[in-house]
Amino acid sequence: MTDPVTEPALFDLPPGARRPRARVVLLTGPSGSGKTSLTQRLGLPVVQLDDFYLDIDHPGLPQRYGSVDWDSPASWDGKGALAALQELATEGRAEVPVYDIPTSRRTGMRRLDIGDSPLMIAEGIFAAQLVEECRAEGLLADAICLSRPRLVTFWCRFLRDVAEARKPVVTLLRRGTSLLRSEPVMIERWVALGCRETSPAQAEKDIRNLLVQKSSDT
Repeated sequence: MTDPVTEPALFDLPPGARRPRARVVLLTGPSGSGKTSLTQRLGLPVVQLDDFYLDIDHPGLPQRYGSVDWDSPASWDGKGALAALQELATEGRAEVPVYDIPTSRRTGMRRLDIGDSPLMIAEGIFAAQLVEECRAEGLLADAICLSRPRLVTFWCRFLRDVAEARKPVVTLLRRGTSLLRSEPVMIERWVALGCRETSPAQAEKDIRNLLVQKSSDT
């Protein structure tokens, strides 16, 4: 996997960004670590960062094991994701892509409206790539990396991917085994990019407390 710590900056930020009306909790962690389940329990507006993956025929996609390396940030539209978060934070709504993982293509766009919520969650394995830019723009409420026993994550990821027919089973096993081995290094990188490592249960408590605090400030 490409090391994001050694890569050049991904984003050219527009000058004069407006004061945000909402802030974002960036939520990352290994695939299968419980990010989506956590966001469902919280009930806050959610930006699915996986929807910003590039189409499979996009030129120059990174390769691994004879196919596209979907675990590399180079397979993902970070600039588009950041622009959507900025628009949601200042305007309360934005057009975001809809991505179909089994076919590895965008299938359309949808309007996401966060209403009057003072917090939104942006979740995905590339969330840590946005920490520095969101902090600089005054958008960042928290940056969290979920962590739990690796074998639990492996099994939950495999069951989910098979149920959703994301990729052929052989591909899922090969990718899952690779992620199992590399998980400690991945978490270290995300922490180095500004996320704090915690369990799903503790993350839920922290975000609920943050929501109470933000709500009382408005």
